[in-house]
Amino acid sequence: MFRGNPALTGVAEGALPASLKLLWSAKTGGAVKSSAAIVAGKVFVGSEDGLVYALDLTNGKPAWTFKTGGPVESSPLVLAGKVMVGSGDGAVYCLEAATGKQLWKYQTGEKVAAGPTWVKAPKGDATWILVGSHDYSLHCLDALTGRSNWVYETGNFINSTPAVADGQAVFGGCDTVLHVVSLADGRAALTNDVGAPVAASAALAGGRAYLGHYENEFICMELKSGQRAWTFKDRPFAFMSSPAVTADRVLFGGRDKRLHCVQRADGKPVWKFATQAKVDSSPVVCGDKVVVGSEDGRLYLVALADGKELWSYEVGGALSASPAVAGGRVVIGSEDGVVFCFGAP
Repeated sequence: MFRGNPALTGVAEGALPASLKLLWSAKTGGAVKSSAAIVAGKVFVGSEDGLVYALDLTNGKPAWTFKTGGPVESSPLVLAGKVMVGSGDGAVYCLEAATGKQLWKYQTGEKVAAGPTWVKAPKGDATWILVGSHDYSLHCLDALTGRSNWVYETGNFINSTPAVADGQAVFGGCDTVLHVVSLADGRAALTNDVGAPVAASAALAGGRAYLGHYENEFICMELKSGQRAWTFKDRPFAFMSSPAVTADRVLFGGRDKRLHCVQRADGKPVWKFATQAKVDSSPVVCGDKVVVGSEDGRLYLVALADGKELWSYEVGGALSASPAVAGGRVVIGSEDGVVFCFGAP
């Protein structure tokens, strides 16, 4: 799933080599802003051509495609043999991962650009799917049937994937509010106006939420009190990238064309890495390396320790999607409609 786990921490297992080789590329019929999910030898990704693609991780050949009624910016969630993904037609689809057969469809009131997340029901008797929509609502669905458990209303679009931890869903919206929602009843446990629209997803760790917003701040919020633990502010550019959170660091891209690394404890800068265009792509930490895309059309591999560039590759089209990393491979789609897979030479 997007960012690898329901807390959206953006940390992948395993390790990556110091340089990567292009293993394959696969063309779609539209821009790829969806971030891929890699499960059981397949790559699942959406395209603005309205299709959900299941590609073979070995060679990029399509195993199946599924046509929705609108562009698919949403990042697929793959869970228990099912693929759940939103579409610009306002629907959330549940597909059989092996075949692409539709199992259920849930209609929201507007387009679904965000990726779904999942959580065990508070009573432990079901699995729930959480997904935000441009109908100003967070929807909680039963994973088996697609039926609604509850709907939580906000004041504007939801473009982010909700992060889940400790019985709560946490997300920011275009209503400028950080919402903390109780999973048990779908009601607000905490709302905090952060002062600007939030388009990227938050990451949760240690009772804190880490997120950036449109008015040039990246913040760390205490979830119990709603107080800011710290605020990072550099140049006057928005943060539209979701963070990766490690034991002691937080990494995020900015529209200032940089990848930032700060201390998790206090937000003090550790290093920054410059690209040639804005970084809306969300970085992934894998071992001692960080991989991230830029709208300059390059995929970068940098050292976690000091931010030094280890390797880069020019794919051509802008990279606003985020990389997916699994089994020593990196998969990312570009805005010129191509999905790329990199691995060890």
